[in-house]
This record gives sequence, structure tokens and C-alpha cells, in this order.
Amino acid sequence: MATAYITASGQFLPGDPVPNERMADHIGLLPEAAERVGRTTLRQNRIRTRHYAMGADGRTDWTVAGMVAEAIRDTLSQAEIEGQAVGYLATATTQNDLMVPGLASQVHAALGLPPMEVASLQSVCASSMMALKSAWLQLRAGEHRAALVGGGEFASRYFRPGFYQGTATLTEGKPLPADAAFLRWTLSDGAAAVLLETRPAARGLSLRIDWLSLRSFADRFDPCMTAGAVDDGSGRLLPWSHHANIGAAAQAGAFQLRQDVAALHRMLPVWLSEFMRLVDEGKIDPQAVDWFCCHYSAHSLREEMIRLATRAGCMIPEERWFSNLSSKGNVGAASIFLILDDLIRGGSLREGHKVLLAVPESGQCIMAYAGLTVVGPEEKRE
Repeated sequence: MATAYITASGQFLPGDPVPNERMADHIGLLPEAAERVGRTTLRQNRIRTRHYAMGADGRTDWTVAGMVAEAIRDTLSQAEIEGQAVGYLATATTQNDLMVPGLASQVHAALGLPPMEVASLQSVCASSMMALKSAWLQLRAGEHRAALVGGGEFASRYFRPGFYQGTATLTEGKPLPADAAFLRWTLSDGAAAVLLETRPAARGLSLRIDWLSLRSFADRFDPCMTAGAVDDGSGRLLPWSHHANIGAAAQAGAFQLRQDVAALHRMLPVWLSEFMRLVDEGKIDPQAVDWFCCHYSAHSLREEMIRLATRAGCMIPEERWFSNLSSKGNVGAASIFLILDDLIRGGSLREGHKVLLAVPESGQCIMAYAGLTVVGPEEKRE
């Protein structure tokens, strides 16, 4: 089977970085009681700046498809091949702009590239790794020689006050429920992408994809991060389409993003056990990892991960961790590609370096890892 290499990467972040004190200019203010969880959340996630595609006036010219297309254009500007040489496009997002058609079709149209095979992957953060694996397997199988993978999010459009006011979620004089408030102060917007080829770049460094593992543990957990449904009072999720009409679904809060933070913490040991499984299989050697690119939504979760990994004796030294959470925020399906692009552009990679990608997803518990090796142009071409 052919070997696949990441030969270029790129990103697109809308607007200027938004500091914590200016967040309300973009996502709006709710009553004071509803914002208390926000201040606690910011202390926990330690995000200092992020980007929003939603302007201070509540308007936008952006879509997820448009941002992913911009990230891909940035990627192709770093590449040695033209977009016309790419035969496969895979996209990832939590929520598409449209219900139909898929995001990949919209991105393809925005790019104006010739006819190509596409795949639209939808989940939460791990959808990026689903898209990456689909492209990796396509190249390994010999179906294509080059593939583009892009992830993007436009979470801020769901955080404007109008999505809460007049709904059962926001009761006058009471705070916003924690499951609705947490994500409002955690998620932001943007896109990033990578180019995969069956040969390394002729100049500079490439990242050989050695292996990629993704596993769902939905058999053990109820949904943790949800949108499009509300609890029917018995602990079951009632989809928006099962309400009497669209208005009733909206009033019940079915179109709001929610996160069960307690359930999120219960997933941490499962994510670590998946890491240990890969150590036992010989895919991961914690001491041999030069760069650990781990996506996490809050610094407090990182601290808990470090505590569990240290206790289990499989801790990757913290000085080898690479993150941009504090400056670029949690951009869901785009995050791991944003981290990787920043690492590549930072100039710290050297031939032979081992890079480990880690993407936990709280949607209904998914854990994805990928092992990469930095190679030069002289790497044997398949």
C-alpha cells in the first residue's frame, strides 16, 4: 500500500483576535445572572483570545464552507502542486451551514476545483480525524495521489442572546443552566486544512502518517455534547423534529448547544485507557514522542489528563506538549489542524521527530490518535 504524507497545511481565522473583555461584543450579553458561569468557565479554560465570524453588530459574511475554503486556499499556497491535481476532498464540522447538501459539496463549489470525489464527515472534534483517516486510506489504497482535508466551525452564531431569550432555557432572574453556558464561553470560529500526497514534498519537511486510530465508546455513555434536541423529562433526548412544530422546538431550546461537563470528566479515564492500549500495542512510546499535539477544551482538563497519565506511568513530558488553546481557542473540528499548522510553521520540527496527535470527543465519547514522523525530501517515494 502507498504511504501518505502531509505536505502542506493552512488556516483561516476570521477577524482580529478577540480578548475575553470583548467577547460580549460578538456573542452578546445575557442578564447578569446568566453570565456568572461564563466567568468561571474562562478561569477554567484559560483562553485569552479567540476569533469570531460573527461581527459586533450580529452580522456576518462568513459560512463554515467559506472559512474551510479559505483555509484550503492557504494550504494550496504552501503546496508544490495545484488544486487541479487533487482528487479527493474530505471535510469535517460539528454543524454544517445547511441541512442538505453536505459541507464537502459546498467547499468544493467555493473552491471551483474540477470534478472530484468528496466526503462530508460530521461529528464534533473527532470529525477532523475521521476526515483525515478517510483521506489517508484513499491514498494508501491507490484511489488518489493527493487529497485535501479541511475542518471548520462557526459556533458563535448559536450563542447570540436571541437563541436563549424567550426559551425554556432562560428563566427571568435565573442563571443560564451550566450545560448551556459552558460552551458559550468555550467555543469559537475558524478553519484549518492539510494536504496529503503519496510522496513527500520535494523541498522542506513533510509528515509521514504512520498510523491512525479512532474508536467510539458510545456503548458506554449517553450523549454528552448535544444540539438539535432537549431532554423530554425522562432522561431521553427528544429530537427537534419530534416537536409539534419548529416554533415549539425552538421555545424548548432544541437548537442550543449543550455540554454535560460532569459526563465529560467521566470520559477522561476511557480516553487514557485508549492511550495505554496503543502503548501496549507498540504504536505509542511515550518517551519517544517529540511533540504531543493534544486537543482539549480547557486547561483544567489538561491538568486532569496530566494527573491521570502520571499516575498511570505513561506521561509524555509536559515540555513536549504543543497547544494554541490560549491564543486561538477551542475551534472544534478545526482545532487539531490549527495546532498542527502552528507547529509546522513554528520551525521547531526536525527530521526524525515523532508527532502524536490526540483528539478526544465528548459528543458521545470518541478518542482518536495518530502517529506521524517528520521526513525530508529524500524519504523513499512509494
